[in-house]
Amino acid sequence: MQGEPSLNSLPNMPLGEGPTLKATVSSDVEARNAGHLRRLNLERILAVAMDRASPFTRAELIEATGLSAPTVGHLTTDLIRRGLFRDLGAGPSRGGRRPSCMEFNAHFGFVAAIDLGPTKTRLALADLRGERLGHRVVPTPSGLGPQALLSRVAAAVKTLMREADVPRDRLLAVAAGAPGAVDPVRGVVVALAPNLKGWNDVPMAEILERALEAPVVVENDVNLAVLGERWQGAAQGHDNCVFISLGTGIGAGVVVGGALHRGQHFGAGEIGLMCMGPQFVDKDYAPQGCLETLAGLKALARRWPRSARDNPERWIGELVEAARNSDRRARKAVEEVATLIGIATANLSLVVDPSLVVLGGAVAQGDMIVEEIRRIVGKIVPLPIRIVVSALGKEAPLWGSLLVAINEARGRLRQSLRVARGVH
Repeated sequence: MQGEPSLNSLPNMPLGEGPTLKATVSSDVEARNAGHLRRLNLERILAVAMDRASPFTRAELIEATGLSAPTVGHLTTDLIRRGLFRDLGAGPSRGGRRPSCMEFNAHFGFVAAIDLGPTKTRLALADLRGERLGHRVVPTPSGLGPQALLSRVAAAVKTLMREADVPRDRLLAVAAGAPGAVDPVRGVVVALAPNLKGWNDVPMAEILERALEAPVVVENDVNLAVLGERWQGAAQGHDNCVFISLGTGIGAGVVVGGALHRGQHFGAGEIGLMCMGPQFVDKDYAPQGCLETLAGLKALARRWPRSARDNPERWIGELVEAARNSDRRARKAVEEVATLIGIATANLSLVVDPSLVVLGGAVAQGDMIVEEIRRIVGKIVPLPIRIVVSALGKEAPLWGSLLVAINEARGRLRQSLRVARGVH
């Protein structure tokens, strides 16, 4: 009998792959793929625009991204609607139709930077291009536990935001530096500098996130210093470089191949713990024979009894001046400390092979000490290495914090385009 075939006479097909269902599934997949491609293209255009300091045209975006004119036209319109781009109107004519100009809206959001020091804490606010909108140095509260101390720091950030007229809901990211061992993946300060008591396994990111209601990235302060010098200071253009901080503590930030090198346990650059002689190996060498104990600021002060402990910049200058004037004790203090630091710098240089070493911290402010470090390194390392003094000084970690915060904020902006509703 002719008519509609029975279910049993249909060919065997996997469930969901009949003609009608297959067409529906294919349509859904194509729609998802188209939506995914659109989001990727939005990210691509946004990434190009964020790196442009000056206004741009759609033609320039087409050239930079390789996308078609209709695609760039639709997506820039979308980004203008979202507030990420500003439409600046028609630009100057170059012989034809006047092009439409636009720019990335750097004030779409803002970032904050924190450099927590043993005695002073530096704070800064910036837009998404890195233009600083606020800056403050406050005393680091003493005698407080981590929770209370960080609450005070967060309150200072909020005050700075009010003064700079930065809305709370526009704070997209915060980066905080701490002087000690930091696990940036968990946002935990594993162990802080001895000047701050009770800082072991402190969830610094979590505490600040609750207080500031914004994502927080935590990083070692010397790591931030090398990033700051690469961005705004003496190490610009150097993909393999080292920053050595010479103060009460001694540590290094290391960049290899353009990326920060943290190490397996986030301990790369802890050169203050270097054992400086075989005679210390069988002892508790940290309080006796490590680099920081023998050549840090306190060790230099012990070698120069006339030091005024409250102002290292002044007494180090006086020490160097005395050494230049043939004061034997001053000369010996400079030579001993510079020799130890020079050996450590040379050893680190032989491992990393940097094109540049940047010296920062109070001890590096003594020009004679720096000269002596260069001399020692030159005697040990067979390859030429430039050794310079920090161009940013005490602000180097803060600039690095701003850079990290900006990168975090930009990454979250791009991520938001992937999950935003209404993007088809």
